[in-house]
Amino acid sequence: MAVKLFALSTCPYCRMTRKYLEDNDVEFDLLEVDLLEGQERTDAIAEVKELSGGTSFPVAVIDDEVIVGFNKKKIREMLSL
Repeated sequence: MAVKLFALSTCPYCRMTRKYLEDNDVEFDLLEVDLLEGQERTDAIAEVKELSGGTSFPVAVIDDEVIVGFNKKKIREMLSL
């Protein structure tokens, strides 16, 4: 199962999502968008907009399912935790 997390380093909900994944031993790719620079940052923001329809964080992508915000119940369901 592929898990990708788009987050901001300063966002408390992003930190909660990251901690929840780590606490449950979920392997995931993390992109802290505010720490990226140049084209890499531009591309990440464009991807977040395409996935979520906006620029709210965090955005978790579990397989092809997009979860915007810290939604523990939905993450747990998607990962069968």
